[in-house]
Amino acid sequence: MEKIVKTEAEWRAQLTPEEFHITRKHGTERAFTGPYHDSKEKGTYACKCCGLPLFESETKFDSGTGWPSFFAPISKENVAEKDDRSFFMRRTEVLCARCDAHLGHVFPDGPKPTGLRYCMNGHALKLEKK
Repeated sequence: MEKIVKTEAEWRAQLTPEEFHITRKHGTERAFTGPYHDSKEKGTYACKCCGLPLFESETKFDSGTGWPSFFAPISKENVAEKDDRSFFMRRTEVLCARCDAHLGHVFPDGPKPTGLRYCMNGHALKLEKK
């Protein structure tokens, strides 16, 4: 997959201030405030920055956390994982594999069949409705 690389100015011109803060500066939206945390609409959740398909609505579940949560990505190749030791915690950060946008984190407390919870920022995603 070919990487998409843009300058900070190019990302700022393309994204809202909140989207830029979350996706490019590794921010987090407040729980229950972002889009999609309670959405039941069918479709594909793509990267807000580059449009790469990341998650299908069939893998979305209500985790009760206030962020859209999924138990599996469309393809493991579409998401990158990185060790995150910020805020005196050890977590696994999830990034878009094509443009390195910060999406959220993955935790080992999700439902079957994977047991994973991809806890994503709604402002990092764009729902392409079916």
